[in-house]
Parts: sequence; C-alpha cells; structure tokens
Amino acid sequence: MSARPLPAGSPAAQGVDATGVHAFLDALEAAPDIEPHSLMIMRHGHLVASGWWAPYTFDRPHLLYSLSKSFTATAAGIAAGEGLLRFDDPVISYFPEFDADITDPRSRAMLVRHVASMASGHEAETLDRALATDRADLVRGFLLLPPEREPGTVFAYNQPTTYTLAAIVQRVTGQPLTEYLRPRLLDPLGMGEAAWLRDRAGRELGFSGLHATTDAIARLGQLYLQDGVWEGRRLLPEGWVAEATRPHIGNGDGTAAGALSDWQQGYGLQFWTSRHGYRGDGAYGQFCLVLPGHDAVIATTAATERMQQVLDLAWQHLLPAFGPEPLLDREQEDTALRERLTRLALPPAAGKPAPPERAQEWSGAGFTPYGGVCVEQPKLTGAGVIRGTDGWALHLTEDGHEFALQVGAGGWTVTDEPLPTAVSGGWADDDTLAVDVLFLETPHRLTVTCSLPDRTFTARWHTTPLHSPPLRALRAPRASA
Repeated sequence: MSARPLPAGSPAAQGVDATGVHAFLDALEAAPDIEPHSLMIMRHGHLVASGWWAPYTFDRPHLLYSLSKSFTATAAGIAAGEGLLRFDDPVISYFPEFDADITDPRSRAMLVRHVASMASGHEAETLDRALATDRADLVRGFLLLPPEREPGTVFAYNQPTTYTLAAIVQRVTGQPLTEYLRPRLLDPLGMGEAAWLRDRAGRELGFSGLHATTDAIARLGQLYLQDGVWEGRRLLPEGWVAEATRPHIGNGDGTAAGALSDWQQGYGLQFWTSRHGYRGDGAYGQFCLVLPGHDAVIATTAATERMQQVLDLAWQHLLPAFGPEPLLDREQEDTALRERLTRLALPPAAGKPAPPERAQEWSGAGFTPYGGVCVEQPKLTGAGVIRGTDGWALHLTEDGHEFALQVGAGGWTVTDEPLPTAVSGGWADDDTLAVDVLFLETPHRLTVTCSLPDRTFTARWHTTPLHSPPLRALRAPRASA
C-alpha cells in the first residue's frame, strides 16, 4: 500500500523558528559521540523539517531496538479494544499449559498491566536468567522466576515483560504482531514496510527487533498526539492514549541528578514519561518524542550511547523554537533550513588509494584476528583483500559465511547485497588498510583494520549490536508490506 505523504508546511507557518532547528543540527553534528541518521519534526499536524544523513535514506528501514515496545503496546491496546485481552487478567491465565509449573504466588498474581508497565515485581532485568531457565519458551522461563517484590510495586526495565505482552497479543489474535497491525495500524497510517525479528519459537520479539522507517516513527507519534484518530478515523480505542502514556510506576531515585534524567520521570505502558511530554525510545538513539504541550512530534534515528544528551539538545534548542503563532517574513530562513536538510551527510572515513608499489603484496593477502580471536565479533575469523576488475574488495569470513565489501573508491560505496551496507576508507599507509562499514538498516558501524606486515586484522564496533548477532543478520527480515 503506497503511503500518502504527510502534510507538509513551512516551519514559520507552523510557528517553528528555523534557527532553532539549525542550532539543534549544529549541536548534533558537533557532538563527537553522536552519529545522527535521521530527523523528522511535526508541528500542528504538518511535517516542517525532515532530513537523512547520507548514506542513510528516507525509504530505508532502521532497527528501532526498544522503540519496538511502543508498537507492541499499541497492538495490545487495539487487542484490548477488540475484547481479545484484558489488562487486569492474570498473565498466567493466557498460558494455561504452564499453570501447574507456576507455583509462586507473586508470579501467579502478576497481571497483564504489570508486564505492560515494567512492574512485574522483579527488581532487575531477567532476560539472561529467563533464557537459562527455559531457552525454548521465554515466557515460561520468565514466569518461573519468582518476583522479589509484589507485582505493581517496583519498576525494573525487563525485556521478558514486553516479550510476554507480545506473546499474549500473538496468542489471542492468532497472528504475528506485524500481520495483526497491518490492517489496523500500519496500512491506515501509511507506514509502508515493517519487519520484526523472531525468536527460535517463531514469535516476533515484541521488546526489540522491529525495523521501520523514520516516517513510520513520526506517524506513530502523530497518531498518539491526535489521541488515536487519523484522518477522521479512530484507530486506537478511546482513552488508550491517556492510559498508555501516563506514569503507571515511579522510577526516580529522588536525587537532584535524577530529576534531570529523562529515564526517571515514570513509566507508562511501554512508553516513558519525559521531562517534556512522553516518548518511545530504543538503544543508541531511536526516538519518538511526543510533545502535547507544543503540539509537536520529533522522530530521530541515530547511533550513540549518549541518549540523554540527544534529549538535552532537543529540549535546549527545539522547545524554544516552537512558538505560539505563525512567524512572518521568514521565507529566507525556511529556505536555508530546507536546503541544509537535503545536504546532510556523514563524512566518509579517511583513506588513500592502494599504494601502487605495494599493490602486488596487498592483492590476495589474507588476515587472521589479532591475538587469535576477534574480541568484539568472535565468529569473525578471517579477512582478505582482493583486487578485481571492479577495484579493491575486503572479504570478511564469519562462521563459514563470506561477503565482500568494495573499498578505496572514495566517499561511501552503498550496496544492498549480500547486506545493506555503506563502505568508506582506504589505506592509512602502505602497511595499513582501514575500512568503515555502516550496516544501513541498523545503528551500527564496524571499523576493520588490516595490517600487512603481520597479516592480522582487528574489528571494532562504534556501537555494539545488542544480543551478539552475526554480521549477516544485521539487516531487516523480509518485510510484511
């Protein structure tokens, strides 16, 4: 289903000062530990700014990590509105096959709303322990771990709670999350492609793994800002938005520093309360910021461990840019911003062409991990440099699988097969090849460095993929569109 473009408007017409957006972009690009990938800003229902840092593009899905949770909650809210589940039911009632196994009274008292609000009674993340308890079924492994506190009394960010919520939705609907959401949310909003990673049991993960575009993030945020109504049609049950986005459990530590943290303002139903508005967010800077007080939505993707800094910069520069009235005589400023947004780009890694006097030595050279093992990607066992008719290529071997990356062409070399990647870099000197690889459907960049004298290589992640996937898995699965 082709998506109807979001209504567009100039920043000034929607009361947005373009200089504030410029300042936000300046701050993002000046921060050494933030690699921005995309930005979309909605104001008064209009798209007033959008840009992608090349080689990232508007139509490419991006791994959302835990921003996936907000889509899972949305599916649960729709299912509840259809009478398929109730948030005040015990979780165990949806898994009768585990009834005899789950004997702890706190586990049996856990309600659907408790897992939806990260308030299962556990005091810490349980993912590793739950998998160790039952690798075949994470729900059973989770329910077999007795909570330390009464459900509903303590917050702990805990992946199996969301997985369990997603499993309930998939059980009562008889469909994967994406199939259930396709006619109810994805298509009506015009979200286009969306694909969710599955576990070995065949369930879509729920807590992570959704790949979708920045445009899809913006549309979800706008739907919530509009109380679940889209183009005059109610897509979310009446009252759901208020229920999902209010704090259900406190998570602050009571300190002055905690008051300045956007992760200590309370937690809703798979949405965080922010210092301003509320949000869905995912590891390394995937954000859907909904600001009802400013009638605005900000959608971003990025690669950074400084997620609080991204929010601080948004509060510092974007909030003051949202004025109460349209701005007059700002055509020049709006045009300058629009032109800048079309030119956004990540600088390619530095590198020189292959040294002519050493080309014969480099061509066909093989490399093994420095120190015997590639610490940051242990199954990456070999690298090779080959000169072919199309130029130079770096071949990586991981767990018996090999793929080639074109290098030394200047700028970013983008390819979709066998993996969606962009490659830049080249020779740092006669003895050293250094290549950056962007996995374009994820927030991840890998730097591979080969040393000719000792025939070894290193590989270093700039942001490390969670859950240690093989390189060939760093792409969206087949889309549901």
